[in-house]
Order: sequence, then C-alpha cells, then structure tokens
Amino acid sequence: MKDLCHTTSMKQKSQMRSFSIATWNINSIRFRLPLILQFLQIKKPDILCLQETKCPNAYFPTNFLNNAGYKYITFSGQKSYNGVAILGKLPFSTISKPDLCDKNDCRYITVTVNIGRKIHIHNFYIPAGGDEADPESNPQFAYKLEFLQKMKNIFNQNSYSSILTGDLNIAPLENDVWSHKKMLKTISHTLIETNSLKEIQIQGGWIDLIRNKIPEPKKIFTWWSYRSKNWKKSNRGRRIDHIWGSLDLVPYLNDIEIMQETRNWDKTSDHVPILANFTFT
Repeated sequence: MKDLCHTTSMKQKSQMRSFSIATWNINSIRFRLPLILQFLQIKKPDILCLQETKCPNAYFPTNFLNNAGYKYITFSGQKSYNGVAILGKLPFSTISKPDLCDKNDCRYITVTVNIGRKIHIHNFYIPAGGDEADPESNPQFAYKLEFLQKMKNIFNQNSYSSILTGDLNIAPLENDVWSHKKMLKTISHTLIETNSLKEIQIQGGWIDLIRNKIPEPKKIFTWWSYRSKNWKKSNRGRRIDHIWGSLDLVPYLNDIEIMQETRNWDKTSDHVPILANFTFT
C-alpha cells in the first residue's frame, strides 16, 4: 500500500507543470536590451510581455532574444512611440494584432500557448491620456476613453483560460497610488478611468492576480516617475502595470513578484517587471 501511494505521488508530481509569465513596460527595447537580457537570465519566465518597445519591426532585436532562449517572438512596433511584443519559450499556436481604434499605433497583441491546456494571452499598452482629464479639451484623454470602450466590446465572460497583461495606465484602487485624495483628478486615477477598467474586468470575468495575492490595504506600485531624484525615498508611485487572469487559473497561481529592485538598475525603465508563477496539474 505504501509503494502504491508513493507511485501515485510520483505520478502526480510528474504531471505538474510550472508556468511563469512576466510583463514590463521597457520604455525602448533597443536602448534597454541589456536589462531585458539580465532580467531573462535571472527569472527565466516562459513568457515575457513588453510594452512601449519604441522600435520599428525591421529593427527588433530578435537574434539577441533568440540566443537568450526565446525562440518564439511576435511584435508590433513603430518608431519612437508605443509598441508591444511577446517573447516565449513556448510556440504560439495563434497570433493576432488587433487595431482597436484604427490608428495603427501598435498597442495590442495576443497569442495562444499550449502547456497541456490552451492559454490565451493578451498584451496591452493603453494610451496614457495626456495631462488634463477633460475629453473635450484634451484629445489624448478622449482617445484613452475610446480605447477603453473598445476593450469593453471585445471581452465577454472568459470561457477559456486567459491572461491579460500590460501597462494599462490606470491605477484602479485607493492603495494603487501614493495619495488617493490628491490624485482623484489626476489622469490614471480619475473615476471615469477606474470605473471603465472595473467594467472591463467584470465583463471579461477577469481576476486581478496582483491583488488576489497582495490584497488592500497594502500599497503596491509598479511605476515611479523619473522626475523624482530619489524615487524610493519619495515613493510617489502608481500601480499602472497589471496581470489579470480568468477565474479558472486562480487556483494554480503560486505567487506574484514585483521586482522593485530593477528600478535601481542603471539606465532602467520607470516601470518594473511583474511576474506571475503558476503550477498546473
């Protein structure tokens, strides 16, 4: 009986599959390629979703990333602005690059991977929205609200395993910003933005995986402005980078890592990477 239990336990362990996915607004992939390679060497995620790559497709550094073990890469980029990419150790069975608002500005890319179950991965770079939270006088903010509306239209309740990552440029909860009261009229934390994001989350049946593991009232930030001479001391951050998952994936989520230490790396991004680690049976 003991041998049978041992054999069953060994079989169960052999059927377990770990899976990790990371997201990072890299703020220029060519300029910060050494940092990406350093991160990949340290954490070795199965999938890395990047935003704000600022790189035309012809100049994407595919060879360097292939040599780092990421044989499967898809990207959508342009010069100087925006751009998204997904790097994988696993092959992509589907790839799509929807243009939600017909602006050809490279803000959304989606793939499917198979790890014994199919997982659909969505990588977004939502418009920042400019400085004035008035869609009438600020076309950038109007565009951000339009983009959010388009996102509402593409997600119904997920009937399949899905992960949504990216720089969503919205800090939805009170403790996702350094001061809720002072930032209520600041773009990224206005009610119209946070309510829109909640509607997308509810409509798609998404679970905020970061807050699933690190609930409020714990303050969590993923971005600190370059304007601060000492970002860590002032700590006026925002949680604008996200990893969401469909409900069926939540039981398999082991942990979430927010790599604040990368904010101290030389010539780094103003965003830090987030990793979600799963174990599937």
